[in-house]
Amino acid sequence: MPRVLSIAGSDPSGGAGIQADLKSIAALGGYGMAAITALTAQNTRGVRAVHVPPASFLAQQLEAISDDITIDAVKIGMLGDAEVIAVVRGWLEKVRPAVVVLDPVMVATSGDRLLKESAEGALRELLPLADLITPNLVELALLLGEPQAQSWEAALQQGRRLSSATGATILVKGGHLDGGDCPDALVNTSGLLSQEVVELAGERVPTPNSHGTGCSLSSAMAAAQARLGDWEAALRQVKPWLAGALQASGQLEVGGGNGPIHHFHHTRQAPAEGEFAQLLRRAAAPDLEAIYKLEFIRDLATGALSEEQFAYYLAQDAIYLNGYSRVLARASALAPTEGAQLFWARSAQQCLEVESELHRSWLKSRTVVPGLGPVTKSYVDHLLAASVSGSYGALVAAVLPCFWLYAEVGRTLHEEFVAAGASAEHPYADWLRTYADEDFARATREAIALADEAGRNGSEDERAAMIAAFSQSCRFEVEFFDAPRLHA
Repeated sequence: MPRVLSIAGSDPSGGAGIQADLKSIAALGGYGMAAITALTAQNTRGVRAVHVPPASFLAQQLEAISDDITIDAVKIGMLGDAEVIAVVRGWLEKVRPAVVVLDPVMVATSGDRLLKESAEGALRELLPLADLITPNLVELALLLGEPQAQSWEAALQQGRRLSSATGATILVKGGHLDGGDCPDALVNTSGLLSQEVVELAGERVPTPNSHGTGCSLSSAMAAAQARLGDWEAALRQVKPWLAGALQASGQLEVGGGNGPIHHFHHTRQAPAEGEFAQLLRRAAAPDLEAIYKLEFIRDLATGALSEEQFAYYLAQDAIYLNGYSRVLARASALAPTEGAQLFWARSAQQCLEVESELHRSWLKSRTVVPGLGPVTKSYVDHLLAASVSGSYGALVAAVLPCFWLYAEVGRTLHEEFVAAGASAEHPYADWLRTYADEDFARATREAIALADEAGRNGSEDERAAMIAAFSQSCRFEVEFFDAPRLHA
């Protein structure tokens, strides 16, 4: 992990300066450190005041850090005045860091002046000590004493002139140009790059939140260069990261002006315990509603279901449980803990026992049409595909609806059965009573907890795969309950 020092001003609103630098360095895989050059009173609407502490105290900060810690890269931002610049210059000449990125913070995006005009000459003398300079178009023009570039080609020409004058690589940024394009380019006239100009195309991200973009880009480049050792590779990693940070900036809802970017948009916090299970439950809601509306379910609850449909349902259930038990055994083999392995193994055994009981007590006295129904085949094929995917989470999510939806539907039907005072003459009374089995309810709760745990421990891609597998099984549950009607 590269150790990256930011020498810059502080932004109490957290969007720019030291605060943005430390977030960017962390986001790009570095360990961030900070020496503060200036204190600002600012928010997303603008800068209200700037206080520059004694330059001697900045010198103490820099010496304290470099006396103890190896510094792999330095990012230099807001410096404030000529005395501060002199301290930084003297320290750089003494320490000679391997990577120096200089963001010549002179004018904020809001138009506020962040460097005294009297210090511009001192800043120009600092530029040759940098490996990469990252001015915006306003700053690029100021450093050259020229009018601001109004086209991308004019900006590249200014980048060439500044590179020739300093010997540094210049990152020319197209963010302040008009139009939908937002290109960036690395310019080095001394030939240190593979070619004089390395240009990366990009699209402008329409957002009111760009506070701290320049700070974030320069510090991210310092961290990426320290890791990769190549400016082009660093820019190819940083540019899409920054575009994503701009695209996700609205999620932060910070301030009423030019808000900050989302430095950690590419990371996601793992769900809290039970949160992923709640997400799955919401995903199942439409299918549960559809099940309750099925003619098969309503007729089963009232006892009006035909014997032919019930027998077909039982026969298909027996076939399904045979395949389901094999899938549960696979879940046991993939499970990451002994407790989970035992649970799925017991569930697989119980499925086989239930299948045997179906044949012994329900099916032997009924005339059924043998064979595998199309819905049963599709459902079992879906489960088998999940079992060979190698993903424990997706497999657990795929088998969960047979626990969860059955338990919910069964409990509801049994409660309706009891509330209606149905008599023993109800042809499916014994079947409905099995839904009230506390052992099955307990097993369902454990299956839900295991799926929730797998979701919390998985990546974003894993959770997405789990939701997809779970949702597909929920749809098959609806079709499975409706299949007897279609068969009849």
